[in-house]
Amino acid sequence: MGLFGRGDDNDGGSVRRFQMREKMMSIGDDYWIEDESGHRAYKVDGKALHFRDTFILEDASGQQVAKIQEKKLTLRDKMVIERPSGNATVQKKLIGIRDHFKIEVDGKPDLEAHGKVLDHEYKIERDGNTIAKVSKKWFRVRESYGIEIEPGEDVSLLLAISVCLDAMSLG
Repeated sequence: MGLFGRGDDNDGGSVRRFQMREKMMSIGDDYWIEDESGHRAYKVDGKALHFRDTFILEDASGQQVAKIQEKKLTLRDKMVIERPSGNATVQKKLIGIRDHFKIEVDGKPDLEAHGKVLDHEYKIERDGNTIAKVSKKWFRVRESYGIEIEPGEDVSLLLAISVCLDAMSLG
């Protein structure tokens, strides 16, 4: 059985899977995102700042791949992901009882995340096509959830979005 409790159905390594820690992201805390083999793939560094939540996403070698910051004084919850390849903004939409987020990505089509974000059961979509799924059901480990990313997608962006959604669901 693989890390995701479903045997090795990775179909030649096309779908990328990662294990995230649930709601353990308080400012000043650091934790590792592990790949499907249990190797440390990315580090989330919760920076302690006075005015806003800030997280730094680093790859396994310690290279910063994204800076994630809460934007204060906005009408709705909003976080900005700053990356060398372009920024993204994650903002909560006010639609019905389910969580729904709009993700604006510089120079690329917008994304949407919807589902039960607080329960870590949601999808991230582009133009109605699912590019990442998040679920707690893949793990027997408490306080963990998984993210499954479709081939060819921007792994660090989707992991950063997941960090944003986790932080925003605590707010």
